[in-house]
Amino acid sequence: MKTINSILLTAIFTIVALQTNAQQKYTLTKASFEVAGTSNVHDWTMKSTEGTGTANLTVTDSKLVDINNLTITLAAESIKSSKSSMDDVAYEALDTKTYKNIKYVLKSASKINEVTWNLTGTYTIAGVSKEYKTQVNVTASNGNFILRGSNQITFADFGMSPPTAALGVVRAGKDLTIIFNITLDDFTQNGSPLVIK
Repeated sequence: MKTINSILLTAIFTIVALQTNAQQKYTLTKASFEVAGTSNVHDWTMKSTEGTGTANLTVTDSKLVDINNLTITLAAESIKSSKSSMDDVAYEALDTKTYKNIKYVLKSASKINEVTWNLTGTYTIAGVSKEYKTQVNVTASNGNFILRGSNQITFADFGMSPPTAALGVVRAGKDLTIIFNITLDDFTQNGSPLVIK
């Protein structure tokens, strides 16, 4: 009887250990962020390949089972267009002198299928926080996970007015699209968070 109990206890501890080990810390090691908008003159985009982030993922047999937490921070002035004058107007709207970073913090995640997840999280932009739901495409590559998705937002969502330029002749539209493509690497292999420049 003692032998059976010992075997059962060993099996239980092994299962618990495997479940615990399935949760792994990941770091953001590659990123692409894009903000796309319109104006009364032309469409425009601003891009960044910088960012830091960490995630805690549950992975079993190299498959993503759960996204327990995810935090991403992006320096606001790392987002740039092809024109410095446009960047200056954007940074003024974002009040980057006061609010240096744009941040995303995951609240919950639900799996739709092997490659599609619904994330609920909070964006903090220009000091204002707002919750969004995001559908994300997730693919695995060499032990890493690549997350791709987008959100439709407005300037008003974050207490901002659409910026203007050329003495008000050029006026940005109220709607924006945030597009992201991030790669999360296993922390135990990567060693430490990395800022991509």
